[in-house]
Amino acid sequence: MSSLYVGRFAPSPTGPLHAGSLVAALASWLDARAARDGCSGQWLVRIEDVDTPRCTPGAADIILSQLAACGMFPDAPPVWQSTRSRHYQQALDRLTATGCAYPCACSRRDIEDAQTALGLLRDRHVERPYPGTCRHGLQGRLARSWRLDATAYQSKQPAALDQASSASLILANDGVTWTDRRLGRQYQDVARHVGDFVLRRADGLWAYQLAVVVDDAAQQITHIVRGEDLADNTPRQMLLQSALGLPTPHYMHMPLVRAVDGEKLSKQHGAPPIDIRQPLQALSAAAEVLGLPAVAYPDNTSIAEALAQWALAWPRIYNLAL
Repeated sequence: MSSLYVGRFAPSPTGPLHAGSLVAALASWLDARAARDGCSGQWLVRIEDVDTPRCTPGAADIILSQLAACGMFPDAPPVWQSTRSRHYQQALDRLTATGCAYPCACSRRDIEDAQTALGLLRDRHVERPYPGTCRHGLQGRLARSWRLDATAYQSKQPAALDQASSASLILANDGVTWTDRRLGRQYQDVARHVGDFVLRRADGLWAYQLAVVVDDAAQQITHIVRGEDLADNTPRQMLLQSALGLPTPHYMHMPLVRAVDGEKLSKQHGAPPIDIRQPLQALSAAAEVLGLPAVAYPDNTSIAEALAQWALAWPRIYNLAL
């Protein structure tokens, strides 16, 4: 992997940026702009519009205008996932050719019935693992989706030599151990807790896990800074990166903004868009969530000055060594 820092902000255009997504945008921007060896890194924007039914017309343009109003401009033109289907198909073809992916005929109801039969109770906060129904063949049924054979791929990894190792990533037959720059040591047995996850959906759309892994590699992303609600996706993406022979970036997952009921603030729960008429106020609220100091002179400080102050403070709070 290149020693050059390349980070990214990758919003889904299901609506405008709100307070929670601005925290992720600001964190990724500051991490790229914080000096490493006297040089700042690149900051890219990727519009993750692969899930087209959930995307709102015009939302991507609004998001880009919100970022611009907050003084955050990407160092290259944005990449749109909806234009990259060919690359995702190539990745799926590679996984299929190496025996790492297989077709699945299960409907959602089939999966739920199989999970219930295995005693896997429904919990909206916990993902129930795929029971592996089609892992060894479709049994005469038609394929609906494609899955990574995470169970078999993980089992082929060597046993972990030392779980206390300082290595930032250990792929082993009992799971994935990795070091998050903010959360510290993390572990997930993907085969047990997730199972063989979807790469291409039954509706023909590409799954988030495959698209994000392919695009991070194509954009040569070295560092990923995003919300901590995505931390449990990271081991799946690491398995995919390994199966495709792609580099693994460094990860840091940031605190979430929560609604009054404690749920993650989101567009689905009616989070209002940030007010670009008062961008410094919105940025200051995001900076507070990130533990950054208040700007010295808020009444007459420009957005550029505030961002510069926070970029200077960033290395004192967050680990730049990784």
